[in-house]
Amino acid sequence: MLRTTPNQDTAPSGTTPVKAEYIARLVDQVSTIIVGKREQVSLSVICLLAGGHLLIEDVPGVGKTTLAQALARSLGLSFSRIQFTADLLPSDLTGVSVYERQREEFVFHPGPVFANVLLADEINRAGPRTQSALLEAMEERQVSAEGETRPLPQPFFVIATQNPSDQLGTHPLPESQLDRFAVRLSLGYPDRLSERALLTGDDRRDALSALQPMMGPASWQLCQQAVDTIHVSDAFLDYLQALLTATRDGRWFALGLSPRAGLSLLRLAKARALLLGRGHVSPEDLQALWVPAMAHRVVPLHQSGRSTSAQARALLEATPVP
Repeated sequence: MLRTTPNQDTAPSGTTPVKAEYIARLVDQVSTIIVGKREQVSLSVICLLAGGHLLIEDVPGVGKTTLAQALARSLGLSFSRIQFTADLLPSDLTGVSVYERQREEFVFHPGPVFANVLLADEINRAGPRTQSALLEAMEERQVSAEGETRPLPQPFFVIATQNPSDQLGTHPLPESQLDRFAVRLSLGYPDRLSERALLTGDDRRDALSALQPMMGPASWQLCQQAVDTIHVSDAFLDYLQALLTATRDGRWFALGLSPRAGLSLLRLAKARALLLGRGHVSPEDLQALWVPAMAHRVVPLHQSGRSTSAQARALLEATPVP
C-alpha cells in the first residue's frame, strides 16, 4: 500500500483555476508522462472534473498505474494505492479498530480508502465481497466501519485498473459497481514514435517524481463547482433523453442506462465544455463521451453479434440530433 500526502494549494494568487487554459495545462503536464495518449489523458481529467470515478481496463504494463499517480501529483491530492488480490479483505480497504493498551480503548486505524485519490490496482482480482466494499465510498463518499460512519476526504476519486476478463484469476465486476464508474477507458499500446520516446527518454519513475502540483484540493473543487455553471439547453436535454430511452427499449441492449448514468453523462458533457473553454454544452460533447461513459454500464444482447462498444456507436449514429 502506497500513500502520499496532499500538497498545499498552488494556484497562483489572483488567478482563477477554472479557466480552460489552466485545466488544459494540467492535461499538458500529465501528457508528458503518459506519452502519446493525450485523448485518454483528457478523458481522465474530464472524468475527475465531473467528480466521477475512472476505470482503466487494459493489459499489464501500459501505464495504468502511472496515469493515476501523475493525475494525483499534478492535482496536489493525497494518493493511496492498494493492490487487489484474491485474499484481500474489506477491512484491508476501509480500516480496522485496534486495541491500544496505553489508552485502554479501541482506536480506529483508517485504511487506504481515506485519501483524495484511491488507486484500486487490478480491482477484478479480488472477490466480490471486497469489491463491494467500495460501493458506499464511491457513491456516498463515506465509509461505515466498526459501527460508525466516517466521511472521506474531499475531493474523493477512485481510479481502478482491471485486467481483461479473460485473464486468469479475474472476477467480473458486478453491474452495480460498474454503474458507479463514470468513464471506462483503455490506454492501449503506444505508437512507434511514442514508444521510441519512452525507450530513449528518462525513466518514467524519475519523471513522475519530478512532477510539480499545479493545484490543490481547494482549487480543484473550485474547478468542479465551475462545471455547474455550464449552460444546458432544452434541445440538448431532448437529445440526451432520446439516447437514454433508446438504450432501454430492448432493441439495442438487454439492460439500458440507469438514471444515475444519465446524470453522469450530463455532468461529463458539461466538464468537457469547460475544458474546451465553452460556457454551454453541445451535441459533440455527448457524442465524444458516449462510448467511454456508457458502454460498460449496459448489458448487451447476446444475439447482436457485436461488441458493446460497437452497438453503442451504432445507437448513437441511429439517433438524430434535435
